[in-house]
Amino acid sequence: MNIIWLGHGSFRIEIAGQVLLVDPWFTGNPVFPEERKADAIAGATHILLTHCHFDHVADVLDLAKDLGVPVVGQYDLMGHWAENEGIETVGFNKGGTVALGDVAVTMVNAVHSSSFGTPDGPKWGGTECGFMIAGEGRTIYFSGDTDVMADMGVFADLHAPDIGILAAGGHFTMDMNRAGYAAKRFFDFKTVIPCHYRTFPILEQSAEALAAALPGVDVIEPEVMQAIAL
Repeated sequence: MNIIWLGHGSFRIEIAGQVLLVDPWFTGNPVFPEERKADAIAGATHILLTHCHFDHVADVLDLAKDLGVPVVGQYDLMGHWAENEGIETVGFNKGGTVALGDVAVTMVNAVHSSSFGTPDGPKWGGTECGFMIAGEGRTIYFSGDTDVMADMGVFADLHAPDIGILAAGGHFTMDMNRAGYAAKRFFDFKTVIPCHYRTFPILEQSAEALAAALPGVDVIEPEVMQAIAL
């Protein structure tokens, strides 16, 4: 398994023969080198979307059309896109699990918001979510943009994820202290990878507080386009 950070909340996850682009954001992403885009999207089999804020959805439709791969996400939005954008989608909802080859993806709750801008103001874009991504005998909890929530205890009981990819930049999501609390209080992670940080000055720039809160856990600060092999 390779987990590759694309900057901010975006990842390329190579798992069980699938290549998942999760919330891929390239256009306007200040920490992603544009010349590496072809490498980032090569061989993609699916696009997973947690919610519709611009820093998660801006490139999704164009990528789906250019690559000819399905977008996997919240049922209402996927149905709208399938009908109006002519793309392939896999629509499901919280608590549901879909099989992407030998990878099982379960949609789980998140606490955030989900809208996109239009000339007439913000429009609803379905509901925010996270994912449990299971394959190769491992389970990744991809938190998406969220705060700490008691639901995480249920996720741990049902899925026992050993890898956490946690939004931890603060201001819009959990910060490092809150992400550390969530990981320690609810989960038994072997590996934690922070994200949704370092992109802008308003966000946290270091995961030192997260690592300090999780002795014995491998807290890996990712680097853009450098594979983390697990």
